[in-house]
Amino acid sequence: QFSPNLSFSAFFPIITFTTATMGFQKIKVANPIVEMDGDEMTRIIWKYIKDKLIFPFVELDIKYFDLGLPYRDETNDKVTVESAEATLKYNVAIKCATITPDEARVKEFGLKSMWRSPNGTIRNILNGTVFREPIICKNIPRLIPGWTKPICIGRHAFGDQYRATDSVIKGPGKLKLVFVPEGQGETTDLEVYNFTGEGGVALAMYNTDESIRSFAEASMAVALEKKWPLYLSTKNTILKKYDGRFKDIFQEVYEAGWKSKYEAAGIWYEHRLIDDMVAYALKSEGGYVWACKNYDGDVQSDFLAQGFGSLGLMTSVLVCPDGKTIEAEAAHGTVTRHFRVHQKGGETSTNSIASIFAWTRGLAHRAKLDDNATLLDFTEKLEAACIGVVESGKMTKDLALILHGSKLSREHYLNTEEFIDAVAAELKTKISA
Repeated sequence: QFSPNLSFSAFFPIITFTTATMGFQKIKVANPIVEMDGDEMTRIIWKYIKDKLIFPFVELDIKYFDLGLPYRDETNDKVTVESAEATLKYNVAIKCATITPDEARVKEFGLKSMWRSPNGTIRNILNGTVFREPIICKNIPRLIPGWTKPICIGRHAFGDQYRATDSVIKGPGKLKLVFVPEGQGETTDLEVYNFTGEGGVALAMYNTDESIRSFAEASMAVALEKKWPLYLSTKNTILKKYDGRFKDIFQEVYEAGWKSKYEAAGIWYEHRLIDDMVAYALKSEGGYVWACKNYDGDVQSDFLAQGFGSLGLMTSVLVCPDGKTIEAEAAHGTVTRHFRVHQKGGETSTNSIASIFAWTRGLAHRAKLDDNATLLDFTEKLEAACIGVVESGKMTKDLALILHGSKLSREHYLNTEEFIDAVAAELKTKISA
């Protein structure tokens, strides 16, 4: 369990760049951002990032929410809902990785309940689409070498399996799906299955036309902004009505508001079966937006991350239907294994790039909303500093392992704080130039 009273300086010396030594005035940000703190190793990295890469350069009004598991438990998870509501109010949230508890975590933390995934709760309130895209460093080899251009996955972050009702069925009986309309109208009563043996399992899930339409609009907008073609993948040959609804709404949205814009930009929209799309993705060079249903996006974004090198090199931004509200986060988890080493006082080499990019993408959106060119320039310099450090040969162990394999030795990588210090030094150079 993370202690907010832990002295970070006991482990890692803090680098502080003052405006006097740099000849640099802190960038003033007119409107607030929402910060969602997290758990374990990513929570520790989060503080380094703020202290070394953000606060020395940017003056922020932060609306802080502690989504660490102990405080979520203390507030009966109300803090998660409050953080999402604040995001809708202030339009920009930057989130640290968090634990989704299972039975083992309930026991470890002595939780009152096995709380839901905070990401799931937040995404359902914001009703957005999560866009994940690799951070490409020229010297990091890709497991799929043919991917010479980025692939951006848009994951519909609402409904389906993530808001489903499931049940274990005991004994024989009929399973039904019933819809009772408001007001007048006939009840729909569908028999799903007649259990005759010991029982089994059952699942009911849903989505809404409004959410699917928002998913389509967000996907179309992102692809047009990038000037990349857009593909939607479903399994409408099996789920003829469920997935067929996604296919039909996407086509309606495309025809109504985007077709002429796409044609003018020399790009296109196309629906593909999910299995066909996966095969195409493996053979392609990249350079497109891939719109996925919720579960498909969860799986394929991890597949994508590994293909491009590492989950530590993946941006993740949730875009709301209004196009104005976003939540930026790292695409990976809380790095529990490294945290256990850290707890024992051991050295860690944890990749912080995705967490840094959560800050840069969130602040960049704030800059665009506020028309703050200085802040936008800062975010671009910080991203360039991260990539520049890696391309100069300074990196964490996960990336060094991709480069050196079985010949990896300690001189090939930096530890957690050394890497962030190297990025801070590179950022200072870029700002002073």
